[in-house]
Amino acid sequence: MRVVDALRRRLSSGGETPADAGAPPAPALVPLKLRTIDEAFALEQVTSVADLGGVWAVQAGYTFHALEQHAPDRAVLVDDDITDAVRARAAAFGQLELLEQNFGADRTPTDVGPIGVVMLFDVLLHQVDPDWDEILRRYAPHTQAFAIVNPMWGGPATVRLLDLGEERYRQVVPPQDNLDGLYERLDEVNPQRGRPWRDVHDVWQWGITDADLRATMAGLGFTAAFAEQHGAWRGLTEFADCAYVFRRAG
Repeated sequence: MRVVDALRRRLSSGGETPADAGAPPAPALVPLKLRTIDEAFALEQVTSVADLGGVWAVQAGYTFHALEQHAPDRAVLVDDDITDAVRARAAAFGQLELLEQNFGADRTPTDVGPIGVVMLFDVLLHQVDPDWDEILRRYAPHTQAFAIVNPMWGGPATVRLLDLGEERYRQVVPPQDNLDGLYERLDEVNPQRGRPWRDVHDVWQWGITDADLRATMAGLGFTAAFAEQHGAWRGLTEFADCAYVFRRAG
């Protein structure tokens, strides 16, 4: 009942988490993502959580939702850009570990260790070297479940979006400040990330189909326990707003 009441309060406030008196407003959280977290914690085997890449735009709001509403035994936030605001809020949660590193790095799944559910919210489409499916393979041995929310490609097959060419790429992805001149600098090294622009997670990289995601998860021994689709992702006709919870089969 506590989870349901909390979710109703968020829905009635337009999806925004109430802020403490005198504090700056908390970033707006998406009801579909909150519901996905709640569905994951409804699984008996989920008592801990790792949020991968959860800082950008929401200041790790989904990590804190899981902590406040589900009181996991252990929580890990992995991001290579952890902010001071996140660190300050994290200090109130003794079971929360902050790992400021790339969640795609070879060592990171081992650093995270055994975990109940891995959360991947709007990040799979950005992953290159390792690609999105390799990310899932690396974390699969360490977790009992995945909570995934991602814009899913409506085409017949998964595609590397940059391979569509500049004109088509701009048609299908949302506008971003870093798109101007992107194709001219694809092979230049991004100084912040230390890799070519064509491989950075700061731009949209993949159109992943629902069928390919489900097939990948099935091959890793996971089955869908929850799935929802909510029409076009922020008005982009080529992408659907989709959420999943996959649990380990058997």
